[in-house]
Amino acid sequence: MIVAGDFKNGTTFEMDGQVFQVVEFQHVKPGKGAAFVRTKIKNVMTGTILERAFSPSDKFERAQITRRDMEYLYNDGDLAYFMDTETYEQLPLDMSQVKDALTFVKENTVCKVLSYKGNVFGVEPPMFVELEVTETEPGFKGDTATGATKPAIVETGAQVKVPLFINIGDKIQIDTRTGEYLGRA
Repeated sequence: MIVAGDFKNGTTFEMDGQVFQVVEFQHVKPGKGAAFVRTKIKNVMTGTILERAFSPSDKFERAQITRRDMEYLYNDGDLAYFMDTETYEQLPLDMSQVKDALTFVKENTVCKVLSYKGNVFGVEPPMFVELEVTETEPGFKGDTATGATKPAIVETGAQVKVPLFINIGDKIQIDTRTGEYLGRA
């Protein structure tokens, strides 16, 4: 059991027969009245995000989410194929379900496939990836304003803001949670 007063980002719990994950939370103590927990929760099966307030003493059953390491193989337009690295069993997932998670993931990358009671509902990419820049405007000598950035397209097709000195062919590190450039690889 988990109480709403113990919510943290990423906590998963069961409510009304559905599984939810805490996206954001805030403990509120108004001048008048009782304290409460303001949350943004995501239904892990449907992807719907709700804003809801709970009493800090509300109790919920903790949801056990299974995370398995699986290698992303390829996609054929409608389906993305993942392979269990231990059993070599392939798992096709609907692209509409995992498209956002695969923004910075190239083929043969190990990801975590998330499931609840055998039903797969999402994919967690690695936190940091190394990708090659395929398109960007060239930087100019002397164009070194502090913090200036330009758009660049990486090998997965995603767009990232990079410093002016990055050129086509450079390998860069990207934080997959925020989509931000971290540095050269």
